[in-house]
Amino acid sequence: MIGTALDHVSFCVSDLDAALHFYQEILGCKPVERPDFGFAGAWLQASNIQIHLIVPPEGIQGLGSNPDRNIPLANHTAFAVADYEKTRDHLKEHGLDVLETSPEQGQMWVRDPAGNILEFIAATR
Repeated sequence: MIGTALDHVSFCVSDLDAALHFYQEILGCKPVERPDFGFAGAWLQASNIQIHLIVPPEGIQGLGSNPDRNIPLANHTAFAVADYEKTRDHLKEHGLDVLETSPEQGQMWVRDPAGNILEFIAATR
């Protein structure tokens, strides 16, 4: 049985401060309360989706393995955006390497500070 909506996505990060800067200051996510799980992390709200940042506890290996470059073939999470060009320009203004198809096709990818790949896709494509 498949769900009817996306509730949250989780990303492993090694530098929580850098990740929080990226997701809050660049992408505009808002912090939400997170239970104490005994390891570092943060929960953020992005429209009707939560983003959970997880700092893997010491001794846990193999979490959050990411490619060494921005490549859309890798596992990624896609977020719909209302204005493709505005989103692209905003990401580039913050120095991000944006890999894109075209405004007509409406797909672009960036990497967060931990190397997680995010896709931004035109909601009207």
